[in-house]
Amino acid sequence: MSGPAPTPVVVRRLTVMSESAPTRPRPTGAGSSSAPARPAVRTAVVWEALQEALSRHAPAGQPLDVVDVGGGTGGFAVPLAELGHRVTVVDPSPDALASLERRAGEGGVAVTAVQGEAADLVALVGAGATDLVLCHGVLEHVEEVEPALAAIAAVLRPGGLLSLLAANRNAVVLARAIAGRFDQARHALDDPDGRFGAGDPLPRRFTVEQLAALTGAQGLAVVACHGVRSFADLVPGALVDAEPGAAEALLGLERAAADRDDFRALATQLHVVAVRAP
Repeated sequence: MSGPAPTPVVVRRLTVMSESAPTRPRPTGAGSSSAPARPAVRTAVVWEALQEALSRHAPAGQPLDVVDVGGGTGGFAVPLAELGHRVTVVDPSPDALASLERRAGEGGVAVTAVQGEAADLVALVGAGATDLVLCHGVLEHVEEVEPALAAIAAVLRPGGLLSLLAANRNAVVLARAIAGRFDQARHALDDPDGRFGAGDPLPRRFTVEQLAALTGAQGLAVVACHGVRSFADLVPGALVDAEPGAAEALLGLERAAADRDDFRALATQLHVVAVRAP
């Protein structure tokens, strides 16, 4: 008896030519003239760490082949394309890829959209074909973590980079306790997957040590680890939105704490940058 038919691969080239030069990414910096929006506060640390890693490990000014796994809406893919990199987004959701199409059109950039799963990356983009893989908020949801990371490592060229963003299991304990759900906090403290109960929307969370071990098992060496949203998810939104200068101050605090082990341990997300051995 033959096995099930393979899932068809849907590939769309999203190319929109703009009459003007594409805008550069604006995830908020010290020189920005406008106050950073709350979502920008939550993503700026990741973007800055990614830029730093690229400056250290990628040839200056050279376009890179980038794969964004699960990045269907284009939050990072489009800014990277605006910088001149060749970006492919692999995402199982056609709705997310439709959002990517709209965002790519607004930015006037070319992005390749592929409908598929992380574990199938080699078949989708080819082995050893990528300089940078973004895997942001994906490992929490994949059916199996190890095959997904093995596929990511396989598509990276020697010396290629992985930007891995995953939920921190320690943070949910603090968050549920602050919300007054002490039973859920206690459950998450001991749960092997870091879940707070049956109603938890995330299948799993990770510690720094777990992420280092998982990437190391695939031949990827961690070169940086940052805490993301150490404070942003704990501060009332009304305060940040209403208080003049609060968003900038919060962003500065997030930057200052991102590399500190004690605060990283409680951050909502962990951002790991790893490199494949040359």
